[in-house]
Amino acid sequence: MAGADDWEAGDGPAEAWQPLTREQAQALRIAQPPLSPWRVVRWQAAVGCGVALLAALLGGRPGDFASALYGAVVVVVPGALMARGMTSRLSSLSPGASAVSVMGWSSVKIAVSVALLVLAPRIVQPLVWPALLAALVLCLNVYGLALLWRPGRKTKN
Repeated sequence: MAGADDWEAGDGPAEAWQPLTREQAQALRIAQPPLSPWRVVRWQAAVGCGVALLAALLGGRPGDFASALYGAVVVVVPGALMARGMTSRLSSLSPGASAVSVMGWSSVKIAVSVALLVLAPRIVQPLVWPALLAALVLCLNVYGLALLWRPGRKTKN
């Protein structure tokens, strides 16, 4: 069974943790800039519009465009609400306020997304679920792509 001594018996000497200097912190911020939630929302909206246009061109059903566009709305509107809440001054008052803000706006985002999905058959006529779900999934995948395509991110050659 591993004990506390195993932590200190590593491969080499343990390096003491050192806080970053002001210059090191500034260099780190330049090398890894924060990702704006509004940038992600804009990309999600662009991807949603593109998927809706593709659905209109490739799909043979009358509701393909509207369904795909609504699928994008199910992702973009709640995402915009959360971005607005997370970037407000109130959510950055303290670490505790930030944590509560993240939980609260995440709950709002989920509730609005579920409500929009429940209302989909009433709002979009005729509703084409495959087009809606395809747009929804592709817009959700923008989160992962946004992490890969951050500005200032260094790529290895």
